[in-house]
Amino acid sequence: MSASGEFALKTMTIDQTFKHRARLAFHCLGLSCLGGAIFLQILVFTGILQQGYFRAAEGNSVVLGLEVVLTAFACVYFVYVYQRLLRLVK
Repeated sequence: MSASGEFALKTMTIDQTFKHRARLAFHCLGLSCLGGAIFLQILVFTGILQQGYFRAAEGNSVVLGLEVVLTAFACVYFVYVYQRLLRLVK
């Protein structure tokens, strides 16, 4: 309690270094997902060119679920980066 009898309210703020590290981690994960997606597309098209077809089979449901989540994150990240780029161009 202060001398005037009022309570001093503390506002919660996020440290700037934490925000910077969180943004850096977000971009690192997003760019690695996009890079992995491009690499996998190259492998798929190489397989199609060599065999004439591509068949993917994943038996482990945990791995399959993780792949789906990472693919969804990569799509969201791509849209985020694309919108940000369009705003910079305008």
